[in-house]
Amino acid sequence: MARPEPWRLNPASYPFGTPVQTRFQDLDVLGHLNNVAVAALFESGRVRFNMNAGFAGPGGTRWLVAQVIVNYLAEGHFPADVEVRSGIGHVGTRSWQIMSAAFQAGACIATCDVVVVLSAEGGATSLPDPLRARLEEWRAADRG
Repeated sequence: MARPEPWRLNPASYPFGTPVQTRFQDLDVLGHLNNVAVAALFESGRVRFNMNAGFAGPGGTRWLVAQVIVNYLAEGHFPADVEVRSGIGHVGTRSWQIMSAAFQAGACIATCDVVVVLSAEGGATSLPDPLRARLEEWRAADRG
């Protein structure tokens, strides 16, 4: 695995952040946050990001997660919260990327990139201009 670009490790690179509480049950036998727990922390952060940004597709559409890539960079620990920072990466014709990073005690412990596809009854559909404009407002600071 290639190490993320340095800008990905800076919380200021992302326009949105939210604390997500860790749980004792998230620990593995070695005493750190397990991989599934870290993925769930990103999911909670992503949902809060979408709600806060006011993203909404036009009537009759839905969003489908097409890809999730998590890079584990350091151990995370209980009971400290994790701050999940998020922003928009690539915006395509029918999909967009949500880029996130998880920070604990000031250090980046993982990154997560999610591709979301806009879908209608007939399958993937083009992003409408109002949604595209809204996505652009929430861009991460540097996309490489």
